[in-house]
Amino acid sequence: MTAVIFFIFAALALVGALGVVLARNPVHSALLLVVTLVSVAVFFVQQQAHLLAAVQVIVYAGAIVVLFLFVIMLLGVDREESLDDPLPHQRSAAIALGAIVLAELIFLAGHNWATGATAPDQFALKGGSTALGNNVERVARVLFTDFLWPFEITAGLLVIAVVGSVVLARRSGQPVELVEEEVDSVDDVDTLEGEAAAP
Repeated sequence: MTAVIFFIFAALALVGALGVVLARNPVHSALLLVVTLVSVAVFFVQQQAHLLAAVQVIVYAGAIVVLFLFVIMLLGVDREESLDDPLPHQRSAAIALGAIVLAELIFLAGHNWATGATAPDQFALKGGSTALGNNVERVARVLFTDFLWPFEITAGLLVIAVVGSVVLARRSGQPVELVEEEVDSVDDVDTLEGEAAAP
């Protein structure tokens, strides 16, 4: 049963990742990214890493993707994009580099990189049996002691990113008065051209 779940969500992760790259609509790309992230969270659950699975769903599939969607909507790019290459050989170079990385993973990194085997006993966390506590307690202790400042700075950066996206969205649009003046000037030009064309 575990293998069946793995292969189902592995297929979903691959389809979602390809959809993120190939979809022309940025909103569709963001939603397909959610599919990929949730599939990876299922892999974490299968490896008994429940905290990582929860963080994957709450932080990445929830907060980060919602941030992406806010930026997409505020900047007004929720439409199909052209797939024309601005550089002449960009796509072929990307395919070649991707093939090289895939070959390195398969042939040079050994054959145990995606076996799904459990970790050796010396790396396993003995939940509750030691003075340090279980997995969640250890991560919480490290996160709020040794890595407190990076954690807080990351939260501040996310807030700055949201504020910056709102500012960029407001600057990209023209004021309403300028648009009305342009419409009036176009109407005046059309009226003058119509009068000049009349006998």
